[in-house]
Amino acid sequence: MNKTAPSDSILIIDFGSQVTQLIARRVREAGIYCEIIPFQSAEAAFVRMEPKAVILSGGPASTMDLDSPRAPQVVFDAGIPVLGICYGEQIICEQLGGRVEGGHHREFGRAFLEIEKDCALFEDVWAVGTRHQVWMSHGDRVTDLPPGFEVVGTSSGAPFAAIADERRKIYAVQFHPEVVHTPDGAKLLSNFVHGIAGLKGDWTMAAYKEQAIAAIREQVGDGKVICGLSGGVDSSVAALLIHEAIGDQLTCILVDHGLLRKNEAAEVVAMFREHYNIPLVLVDASDTFINALEGESDPETKRKTIGRLFIDVFEAEAKKIGGAQFLAQGTLYPDVIESVSFTGGPSVTIKSHHNVGGLPARMNMQLVEPLRELFKDEVRVLGRELGLPDSFVGRHPFPGPGLAIRCPGGISREKLEILREADAIYLDEIRLAGLYDTIWQAFAVLLPVQTVGVMGDGRTYEFVCALRAVTSVDGMTADFYHYDMEFLGRAATRIINEVRGINRVVYDVTSKPPGTIEWE
Repeated sequence: MNKTAPSDSILIIDFGSQVTQLIARRVREAGIYCEIIPFQSAEAAFVRMEPKAVILSGGPASTMDLDSPRAPQVVFDAGIPVLGICYGEQIICEQLGGRVEGGHHREFGRAFLEIEKDCALFEDVWAVGTRHQVWMSHGDRVTDLPPGFEVVGTSSGAPFAAIADERRKIYAVQFHPEVVHTPDGAKLLSNFVHGIAGLKGDWTMAAYKEQAIAAIREQVGDGKVICGLSGGVDSSVAALLIHEAIGDQLTCILVDHGLLRKNEAAEVVAMFREHYNIPLVLVDASDTFINALEGESDPETKRKTIGRLFIDVFEAEAKKIGGAQFLAQGTLYPDVIESVSFTGGPSVTIKSHHNVGGLPARMNMQLVEPLRELFKDEVRVLGRELGLPDSFVGRHPFPGPGLAIRCPGGISREKLEILREADAIYLDEIRLAGLYDTIWQAFAVLLPVQTVGVMGDGRTYEFVCALRAVTSVDGMTADFYHYDMEFLGRAATRIINEVRGINRVVYDVTSKPPGTIEWE
């Protein structure tokens, strides 16, 4: 994100893996600054950064495909430590004189690695003769090693699952150490950056803050910035960070699109006006948004409509303050990776996020996205660094499209009001039970399903409400929260008794993957 990297840094070359950013996470957790750069720009970044080590990510390509991505040769000629992961291992073998083939046994998901030999990567983590769980995701596999390499670990589907050239300090693994499903993966990456690359591990979030502030000042200069504020932790931290960088050149805009939670707009306005001396404009655009969405059931169309209307509002508000050259957003990495490839490399779209994908040319504005490389838990650390109150740092994530994507099927004002009331009761019960800070995200969903019920002596035909609660670290993966049934019974009873329009409540026990956290 900055022009000049710290002297102790690691370059991560991205070949399009969905989990490349998790490599960066693990490196940051080890206290080392790193940058993710797409393979197309890697050589220039290598020259600029002068990294102490390089990590090659996984990716969807096959080394046997015509024009498949490669690492710049300078990486191997520089004499610095290199670690290849999955596709990164295959590149190392292809470029240094080994062989990769397809058509062999594929491995996806949990596998077990047999440790064949000691090496610096395994030091104090794995011993020869032991067996350890790892996470695999590959179709091709290495069949012949380059000169100087030896096998240090094998799995049932990968006879070259871990290889090492200790003399040149080049290591490669077919599995993914960056994901939580490789339980010792973080220790292996720590070994690589500390033990093999010899880096001290003294980079902190305070340092990230200073780098981000410098980058914002450089990008913005004396221009005006408007910031889309939702009141969630992402946009709040982005606003505080930008305000610290450029002061009164920033104006925040809170758009009430009629899709917020109960009393949310008032709470956000109060927080920002009481605690921070940042200009804040509240725009009530609920009729505009709901009129455009009414009856729309396709989730991608909902997201794109909301994104377009946000831009229209920001454009109008920018004119009122005499024009703005920049639009700031609290976009995070999980938003980006689910929408487009983070670095422009080969990746697949899971869902479009309303604030990802650039701005229409007519706006003549540039995006400022200082959190684009961070995960939610890292943003919370940054928020504390900036002095954001715990009540806001700890808020559950809330999507920009709001209740629109928690109302599958057609949207109407009536449905939104029913959902808003159910959601408020659910969150109230969670707080009363002392569970709010334990749960990553919790919300109600109004399903496009009506069922017969009985209330008193009368027949009802009303909507089904689904409750969702998950635990997570970074939003990339999640598990459903294991409530006791007493809690669920209590919450369901309140919702059915207090919300006209709901006569049945269910609980969602789907993890991510295969589901997403949100319902849509």
